[in-house]
Amino acid sequence: MNALPASTAFQPSAASLYDSPRLLADIGGTNARFALELGPGRIELIDVLPCAEHATLGHAVRAYLDGDTVRAAACGTVRHAAVAIANPVLGDMVRMTNHHWEFSIAALGAELGFESFIVVNDFSALAMSLPHLADGDKWQVGGGAPCLGAPIGLVGAGTGLGVSGLIPAEQGATGAGHWTALRSEGGHVSFSPADETEVAILQYAWREFEHVSAERLLSGAGVELIYRALAHHLGQDAEPLGAPEISRQGLSGECKLCDRVIDVFCGMLGTVAGNLAITLGAQGGVYIGGGIVPRLGERFARSPFRQRFERKGRFGAYLAQVPTYVITARYPAFLGVSAILAERLAR
Repeated sequence: MNALPASTAFQPSAASLYDSPRLLADIGGTNARFALELGPGRIELIDVLPCAEHATLGHAVRAYLDGDTVRAAACGTVRHAAVAIANPVLGDMVRMTNHHWEFSIAALGAELGFESFIVVNDFSALAMSLPHLADGDKWQVGGGAPCLGAPIGLVGAGTGLGVSGLIPAEQGATGAGHWTALRSEGGHVSFSPADETEVAILQYAWREFEHVSAERLLSGAGVELIYRALAHHLGQDAEPLGAPEISRQGLSGECKLCDRVIDVFCGMLGTVAGNLAITLGAQGGVYIGGGIVPRLGERFARSPFRQRFERKGRFGAYLAQVPTYVITARYPAFLGVSAILAERLAR
């Protein structure tokens, strides 16, 4: 277990009283990440549990809290908890899209004995972390300087494709103030091809799916789908490969087809990110999260991503000024869900 570096720790308002440690969680389709916030900005005892090893979210929470180190630190007094989850949160019942867990927020909070139990969309939480990221928690790929107090976009590919954004409220001249995170499911918009190769990929994908969303291609499973579709389009025989191996062979130069998959993936992501920037007027920048892009490293900067981000005809000059950032912080969603919980309790 470890802790967030002090430079990235979110500093809640003085109105947020830490009468007990707070449980923070970031639940994806593959892994459940947990931490305790022991005081303002002290996010520690981070642990990652595979979702597949736990029958329910409640079981996973108890497994984390029952660990010897966590139990000693919490002293059995965790009263408030906040969960970011890779799923729409539209009411009391939550049914995960990319995993089998489902639960009632009210019932689970009562079962676990929490006085406060908040569940939010994971990308809403990640969006709330963006104003608190230190310079070392991100790196810029193209564009100019962000406009303070302007909307910010967020998109990230991993098990699925998350989309969100921040809309400013009560902003001051320095850009400080309150933000509203969008509850978006923009990853499920219809995929929009931008060239003949992507048209061929879309036609191949239609063989498997009636509706081909952006997420079908911009995700771990999407990397594999692009690989199969490109092989078919190019008339090549391709051995079955999973997304990690496709990325590895593409980055190492072992496989030209895998290398092209990376380019196609990044180009598609550039189109989606550019669409988001125009839709939100995101002159505060567009951030790239998720598990896939940070692993590409400098290869992402050399990919077609930024070219495609700006390729919007008459709005090319507009987008050329919008900065794009890759989030490199290891557990950024904890910062956002901490901010959301602190705000709720301060009310």
